Amino acid sequence: MNEKQLIESCRKGNRRAQKELYETYSRKMLGVCLRYISDRETARDLLQDGFVKVFTSLDSYASAGSFEGWMRKIFVNNALEYLRRSDVLRESTDLDNTAELASADNTVISAMTAGELMQLVHELPVGFRTVFNLFAIEGYSHKEIGETLGITESTSRSQYTRAKQILQRKINELFEDNVHER
Repeated sequence: MNEKQLIESCRKGNRRAQKELYETYSRKMLGVCLRYISDRETARDLLQDGFVKVFTSLDSYASAGSFEGWMRKIFVNNALEYLRRSDVLRESTDLDNTAELASADNTVISAMTAGELMQLVHELPVGFRTVFNLFAIEGYSHKEIGETLGITESTSRSQYTRAKQILQRKINELFEDNVHER
């Protein structure tokens, strides 16, 4: 069954098609949830909630653009809604006077795997991680992030800058540890 047929079968309530859709996308969408939520069990709950929203919202998918992209937006919004409800984004502060990030050592970054880099992102405080994911990975503007999270545009910018600084420091620490191990 191709993607279009799969979507149409899911719209008709076909349980086998729904299972196939879930099996096709659940791993990627769990990854999306885990980028925002540290706790694996909570991320799995959000995954289930997200798929319920996908199946109940299929009629709103107009077959324009990527179906996976449409789904990803549902999962991102689901994770953000959870973060808003749990009030963890309140920890975000406006850091307008943050020092500029020093340029990254590209040799260190290029030697890292995507998994290692994502692990460092995952270790960021929730507010920083959320803004970093929305801006650097999802492609939101700082204005959109501010509107979505209920923070100012300048807070979004400063959170992103601070996240980059923390990542830079962690990458430098990893590099220094690797140099000393040789």
